[in-house]
Amino acid sequence: MAAVQAASAGFQTAFMSPTEVLARQQYETMDRLLSPLGYTVAALTGRDKASTRESILMGLADGSIHVVSGTQALFQQSVAFRNLGLVIVDEQHRFGVADRMRLAGKALSPHMLVMSATPIPRTLAQAVHGDLDVSILDEKPPGRVPVETRAIPDTRLDEVVDAVSRALRRGERAFWVCPKVDVDDDDSTAVGRHAALTDQLNVAVGLVHGRLKPAEKDAALEDFRAGRTRLLVATTVIEVGVDVPEATIMVIERAEGFGLAQLHQLRGRVGRGDRPSYCLLLYRPPLGETAHERLDTLRRTEDGFEIAEADFKLRGPGDMLGLKQAGATDYRVLDLARHAPLLEIAKKDAEAIVSRDPQLSGERGQALRLVRELLTPRIQAPATE
Repeated sequence: MAAVQAASAGFQTAFMSPTEVLARQQYETMDRLLSPLGYTVAALTGRDKASTRESILMGLADGSIHVVSGTQALFQQSVAFRNLGLVIVDEQHRFGVADRMRLAGKALSPHMLVMSATPIPRTLAQAVHGDLDVSILDEKPPGRVPVETRAIPDTRLDEVVDAVSRALRRGERAFWVCPKVDVDDDDSTAVGRHAALTDQLNVAVGLVHGRLKPAEKDAALEDFRAGRTRLLVATTVIEVGVDVPEATIMVIERAEGFGLAQLHQLRGRVGRGDRPSYCLLLYRPPLGETAHERLDTLRRTEDGFEIAEADFKLRGPGDMLGLKQAGATDYRVLDLARHAPLLEIAKKDAEAIVSRDPQLSGERGQALRLVRELLTPRIQAPATE
């Protein structure tokens, strides 16, 4: 485990997750593994009491805490590390470029590991530019089966409700994701759909969204995990950190309004057991060309890297030298998708120069140094408030 290697060498590890639920799950796992080895693990989130937070901050500053799992709270100005050597970012597509840079900025030059089931377009662009080494895990864990994905117009909503009802009677569990919490003139909201499904199905239906108090949100998720509710209506707050192997159906309402990475992550909430699972993409026709391509991509493949490549082509890679994560670049000649082999040659050439001339003192090394100095000011993270 990388965190153990870092701790044994005298360095600290920061493990950042996008939600408190996931951060605390990571904390519990690492604490169970590392505490018997004599290493101290802590969790830092925005919900910590003042006294608990102060104790954790002191432990990070004096080095007595070896590994910390947390949310965006980790890169706040009040957080200081004695010797941060490793930064791990889980579900990295949920963070902005500046977020990751702020955390890495807590040390001089920490090692960084970013993980995601769906690399964002910027990640692909960085990979072809040589800024990241990429490892691809393209196999499902043992026992899991593929998720069958179908795109269905919302004119067939009643059929979908009937299918969910039959699954619940078989003892299965289902998610129903809505794009918004509550809007008066929109019937595809979490609050409205929760009320409608409660009436139609005559079963206990859970509800979770971002406006709930943290304790209410935790209780709703725990009821679903324990089977006290078998249908959970939610917004995208369940996108990460929710592991319920008994859930076999994911319904995503107004799916045409979601991005590819988000749809793929939501689909990943089902198919985590050994039973056949389904993802139903409910859309409101007619579909535009881009929306149709997004849904068709999800329907055809579960390969996260293939989905990221499709997203790369649809949204663009963003600004390679700045902070924008999507959109067209202003290159006059280079096409990142078409010129990948050329970029690979450039990457190998740069690696060869650095290998022969680590100090970059030769003619070509000086050229690389100049390029680095010209570009570095553009990628500095904004100062924290």
